[in-house]
Amino acid sequence: MDYSIIQVLLVFVVTFIAAIDQFSFLESFYQPIVIGPLIGAILGDVNSGLVVGATYQLLTIGNMPVGGAQPPNAVIGGIMATVFAVTSGFEPGAAAAAAIPFALLGQYGVTFLFTLMSPLMAKADSYAREANPKGIVKLNYFAMALLGTIFGIIVLIFFLAGARYGKIIADAIPEWLMNGLGAAGGMMRYVGFAILLKVMISKDLWGFYFAGFALAVIVAATGKLGGSALLLLALIGFAIAFWDYQIHTKLKDVEISGGDQDGI
Repeated sequence: MDYSIIQVLLVFVVTFIAAIDQFSFLESFYQPIVIGPLIGAILGDVNSGLVVGATYQLLTIGNMPVGGAQPPNAVIGGIMATVFAVTSGFEPGAAAAAAIPFALLGQYGVTFLFTLMSPLMAKADSYAREANPKGIVKLNYFAMALLGTIFGIIVLIFFLAGARYGKIIADAIPEWLMNGLGAAGGMMRYVGFAILLKVMISKDLWGFYFAGFALAVIVAATGKLGGSALLLLALIGFAIAFWDYQIHTKLKDVEISGGDQDGI
């Protein structure tokens, strides 16, 4: 399958921006559920991009960097999973599993950049002592441009190879191996949620967890609601979270405004 130079450039630009967004912009543009349909639209298959992006999002939902330790990179993994699905016809679980090695390449790229930039921190300190903000800005722009370029080159190399030979390779993969990739991709979604729960669960939230699980089973089992179950549950979860936020905000305002003057 051949793609135009415009499509290739757009894939590079999206990867470049997403790589920077992950560490600098922090607008969640880099999340697989966002970048998957965008790459799918560029390659002419938004639906596959959305499904694969959502699948890969579940894999990475519990991943987070701790200090210098980086998890498999969500940007490259999400993009390559979409590329596999669109260009090679992989089903979502298999595409997500096949993209893990490429996510590791992104992890190595981030670690390499951190190592490369470490000596330059002394230069940033000297700029700070000289009250030279322009120098610090230049260092940050250099790091962002380098990170985006590294990610863009990795994705382009394998995107072009996948576009030309992906279908041939996919057809050559035996059925048992493809089924194994699909099973692995499906299993990793639950691993992602398990990691997330381990980090954020507390005794105060167990009630919401079990209520949400029960509600998910009920909604998914209802034929007319099964297709939109995830959206419905997300809206219910948002409603509860927003209600809780409002209650805590009002309590905080009461604590601040209360005092001896009003007799309380």
